[in-house]
Amino acid sequence: MSSTDRLQRYVADECGSCTDEDLSERLAELEELNESVGESDLESDVELLSALGNETRYKIVRMLHAAEDDELCVCEFSPLLDVSDSAISHALSKLTDAGLVTRRKEGKWRMYRATPRANAVLVALDGSRSL
Repeated sequence: MSSTDRLQRYVADECGSCTDEDLSERLAELEELNESVGESDLESDVELLSALGNETRYKIVRMLHAAEDDELCVCEFSPLLDVSDSAISHALSKLTDAGLVTRRKEGKWRMYRATPRANAVLVALDGSRSL
């Protein structure tokens, strides 16, 4: 069975028939749709969503978002999260790599803040709850 057999049956069901020209036209439309997705955006979005797909990381981003313009020190997460300091450090690294938090060093401490992209994602999630 070729990769287009099922598509050909679908087009035939929708249109009443399916010629090779109909199939080629639909394939061209689908290719255009696929190209519009944008590979680099797709990779970036998957990395972002993957970073939020862990309860510890998601809670950290939520806390930073709630802190608004304030930064939080890495040491401030430990009393609030039921995970090791190493797990917190790993989570913050992954969130930084995904562009969801920024960090800066202040003396011996690392300070973290949610990025505008993280804030936008969380606002969108909050807004979608009532849909």
